[in-house]
Amino acid sequence: MLHHIEIYVSDLERSIGFWTPFMALLGYEPDRWAQGMNYVKEGESYFCFLQAPPEHLSAGYHRKRVGLNHLAFKGQSREHVDAITAWVRSSGYVTLYDDRYPYAGGPSYYALFCEDPDRIKVEVVAPSQT
Repeated sequence: MLHHIEIYVSDLERSIGFWTPFMALLGYEPDRWAQGMNYVKEGESYFCFLQAPPEHLSAGYHRKRVGLNHLAFKGQSREHVDAITAWVRSSGYVTLYDDRYPYAGGPSYYALFCEDPDRIKVEVVAPSQT
């Protein structure tokens, strides 16, 4: 089990604008500290976002380079995935694979795919229907 995940971002305040409401929809609480923001959920791994040092900002991020491809979260239900999708869209963030939503991952894989302000791919998956 992971203890925590730490991610550098290009603009911490801009990232907080996305991640705080997004993580709240998934049941995570924000915990601000001097150098960053943690999102904590009882009994789960926590997520930490930090401002990238200025000397490293020019490299940028892309999920197809070596490193993190995406973060995938468990949604509570299909309705929960739809509610998060509605928030992402109404807040002006990028959703991916709109032409295949919600089955971009396959005919029985109900999920949202979107990007955070640094274009980190984020996924929320509904439990499989039985």
